[in-house]
Amino acid sequence: MFAATSTSTAYPAACRGLTGQMLGNPVSRTPAVPALHQTVYRNTQAVGQHDHPWLVQPFASISLKKRNANASMMVRRDNKYVVHSHKMQQAVLAFAKHFDVLEIDGQRHFTYETFYFDDAEYSSYHDHQRGRRKRFKARIRKYTDAQLCFLELKFKDKRGVTVKKRQPHPIERYGALDADQTEYIRSTYRDLYKGEFDGELRPTVETHTQRTTLVAKDGGERMTIDFNLEFINGQLRFNVDPGLFIVETKSANANGIADKILRSLHLHPTKRCSKYCMAMAALQVVDKHNNFLPALRKLDAVPEAGALPAPSFA
Repeated sequence: MFAATSTSTAYPAACRGLTGQMLGNPVSRTPAVPALHQTVYRNTQAVGQHDHPWLVQPFASISLKKRNANASMMVRRDNKYVVHSHKMQQAVLAFAKHFDVLEIDGQRHFTYETFYFDDAEYSSYHDHQRGRRKRFKARIRKYTDAQLCFLELKFKDKRGVTVKKRQPHPIERYGALDADQTEYIRSTYRDLYKGEFDGELRPTVETHTQRTTLVAKDGGERMTIDFNLEFINGQLRFNVDPGLFIVETKSANANGIADKILRSLHLHPTKRCSKYCMAMAALQVVDKHNNFLPALRKLDAVPEAGALPAPSFA
């Protein structure tokens, strides 16, 4: 599944050479990788990107302003599906009757770069692996085409409802947290969970993906379609097959129009399909991933023992 090719990766000057520091101080975006391992490991069946023009052609467009008014969905229930291209093409034709596609400056696919943070014990990952309902995730996301950047927090409550909070983040500090953002994370956690978060966050893995966003014509429902997904840990990379799509539906009751259409095509939600957790497992940052195996198998991303060197943090 894996093959190694020599390469070099250019990181922004603000990030090169920095090492991971604890939460409360600036935290760098780049885990240190020993010089011996300056190679890139890829899924050899998934190298290269595909535009999939058929993915957006059938849809009427919606502007960002109207999308935000119709379906911001900061509190919602989510379902994720891993869909092969032949099924995706069928679904798109059905979606087009009920959804519009987000279009900005004539563009309907957008590149997202996301850096995830976790503590030294990878509590965020293991809380998900153990199936804890009450958990949270911290990330910095760069909306590459728009050159915007946000610190984003996702919380799950006991009912399984997702609450998303975010604030603008300087794009030149993509992948780094400072003291103000530390306090924002702690205070948001405290407000939602009525307790303290004592972990010390550091950068873990990064994901790159292209995304198409669909918004229901009658509002109140939205979905994202991710493809050309790449998992990154320093200079270790894993490419998901570009013919696979991660569809995430977002609605008030997790049983919206999109969910019904996908079920009619005999597609069902893929449990525990967090892109953060998929990346952590595929890149072998963690060794416990049994509960993620169904999702990893669908993405052809089950790690092979000994295939990758162990990650190292300074």
